[in-house]
Amino acid sequence: MAERTAERQKLYSLLGDLPPRERGVTAETIKETEYESYLVETLVLDLNGLEPVPAYFVKPKKITGKLPAVLYNHAHGGEYEIGKEELLAGRKFLQRPVYAAELAGRGYAVLCIDAWAFGERRGRTESEIFKGMLWSGQVLWGMMVYDSLKAVDYLTLRPEVDGGRIGTVGISMGGIMAWWLAALDERIRVCVDLCALIDFQTLIESRGLDRHGVYSYVPGLLKHFSTASINGLIAPRPHLSLAGQADLQTPAAGVAKIDREMRIVYQNYQRPEAWQVRSYSHSGHYETAAMRREVLAFFGQWL
Repeated sequence: MAERTAERQKLYSLLGDLPPRERGVTAETIKETEYESYLVETLVLDLNGLEPVPAYFVKPKKITGKLPAVLYNHAHGGEYEIGKEELLAGRKFLQRPVYAAELAGRGYAVLCIDAWAFGERRGRTESEIFKGMLWSGQVLWGMMVYDSLKAVDYLTLRPEVDGGRIGTVGISMGGIMAWWLAALDERIRVCVDLCALIDFQTLIESRGLDRHGVYSYVPGLLKHFSTASINGLIAPRPHLSLAGQADLQTPAAGVAKIDREMRIVYQNYQRPEAWQVRSYSHSGHYETAAMRREVLAFFGQWL
């Protein structure tokens, strides 16, 4: 236990100069919108003390007791204007219904925030933010992870939410955030990532670095961690990873490599069933109908 705590602290320390982890979280409700089966609160959160963080909080209309909650992490896709809107409106690479309706319809509360440079936080480019932060000792990915950690803090403050039943999910950039977040924060009880299980070394060997934006590159990371060792910090909590074998952004050889290592880790915890990888032949960087079915079934089983 102490060793894993030290590993998390080391991983967190690589994320640059961050605001105090213990700072409080406040929220302002802008409006509430009613849909057929769920309600959407439009929020502005103070997570980092540096800039406001717009967010959506979705909950079923009929609430009975404390709800399990999912922190939904939006994707990148080069579409900076979308951000948290992905939760309500979907994306071209996602199935229908949208995740807000899908999850709320199954009794989950859902929170999604605009990441740095996205949605209502756009204006400065990703590159500009990355470079400015680097000069001042910050790391863009570190600031994004920090906001997500504080978003979990906010979820635990919601009276409708069962703080012991919080999961996270996302595709592409959102999926990378899901497994980083779950590795760093044990309050995440279930992790699901889609098109996001990238073995760092395999990506280098396949000359795939330029298939990803600068946002997720952390100085010095490979001196201390592999993708598998980060994901190993999630064990023995349930973790589902979904990938397309034709997805060049997540090379299939790397997914298979991580799968082999994670099978050993979860077997050592005597929880082999809690680690699941589904790799789909001929699928690319998008969610298939089969993937959506797996996501919902996994949350249904474990959260």
